[in-house]
Formats: sequence, structure tokens, C-alpha cells
Amino acid sequence: MRLTDQDHAKVTAAVTAAEQRTAGEIVTVVARRSDKYNDVAAHAGVLAMLLVLAGLSIWPQPADWLEAKFYDPWAGPHPGAPYAIALLVTALAYLVGRYALASLPLRIALTPGATKTRRVRARALDLFRTSAEKRTAGATGVLLYLSLDEHRAELIADAAIHSKVSPETWGAAMAALIVAVKDDRPGDGLAEAVAQVGVVLAEHFPRIAGDRNELPDRLIEL
Repeated sequence: MRLTDQDHAKVTAAVTAAEQRTAGEIVTVVARRSDKYNDVAAHAGVLAMLLVLAGLSIWPQPADWLEAKFYDPWAGPHPGAPYAIALLVTALAYLVGRYALASLPLRIALTPGATKTRRVRARALDLFRTSAEKRTAGATGVLLYLSLDEHRAELIADAAIHSKVSPETWGAAMAALIVAVKDDRPGDGLAEAVAQVGVVLAEHFPRIAGDRNELPDRLIEL
């Protein structure tokens, strides 16, 4: 999934049109993904280690076989042998689990939905603080953020907007965006979401005389 030049033009035009009726400022940002999810691969490695240890505790025969392979049974007991074997096997298990998820798409697919939602939200908050928060005279900035690989979007509003508009109000706009993204139409979804956000902003923050464009209308693609 990618955004074309036409998508960029469509979203930019939607922002410009929406801001003709409101003192609010809409910033649109699209990212390929919000995180690399490297910790998911690490967690898979740790899980593999624990499963191997649990398996050895129930079926110790593989450990006995390895001990017979690497230690001379005629040399007497080797107190450290079980620990050495357990260390070797668990280290191998970690590497297998860790590198089995070397593929980023696989890591994203196996990441719990709640985790992806939190990562997307955190990334959106970071971008909001650097691109929209308190960047307008009336604290009327809105960030519409789309993370493509996670199929998730966030809308974060500045203080003045948040005080008058409840988060639930943006539900229809966000739903329209996600439906379009899942249908491989991110440009259409963003444009539709911007239009709906503009309607809400125009109701609570109508355009005033002398209003100027304080934030960029263009779609920002990271």
C-alpha cells in the first residue's frame, strides 16, 4: 500500500477546503509504520527458552542423550553437565525464536492488537507535540495520523478543541478512514476524514475575520 501523487493532492485539497470554514488547523501525517516491534522478536526468543526448559523438565531424555554425547560416562558423574546442557539448549532456543521473527511483516502480524494501538498512539502523540500542539494562536490544531502497516489511525486535538469536543465525536471520521485503508484507498479515506473533521471544527470554531493559515495543508508522509 502506498500513497500516490494524486492521493497527496486530494488530501491537501481536502485540508484547504475544510479550513475555509473554520479557525481550526488540520495537520495530516502518514507513516509506513509506528514501530519496528523488535521487542516482539525478543519476547519470542524468551518464550522459546521457557518452553524448552519446561520440555526438558517433563522429557529429560534429550538432555541425557546430549550428556552421553559430550561427556565420558566412564569418567564418573559430571555435576555441572545438566546445567551446561540446559544453558546450551536454551541459548539455541532463544536464537531460533528471536530470528524466526526477523521478518518485520511477521512481527507486526504477531503483535497483539492492543500493543499496536498503544504504539500508534504514542507515535501520534510525539508527532502532535512537534507539529501541531500550541502552534496556533488559539490552540486549535488537530493532528490526523495514519499508520499504514498497522491499519490504525489517531486523531489528537489541541487544548481548546479538546475542551469542547469529546473524543467520541471523531468516531465517524476515523471509521471512514480505517475502512478506506483496509480497502487500499488511503488517500480517499484521509480526504473523507478531513472533510468530517472540518465539519466538526466549523461548528465549534467557525472561521473569523483575519484568520490566517498557521499550519501546512500538505499531507506529510514519513
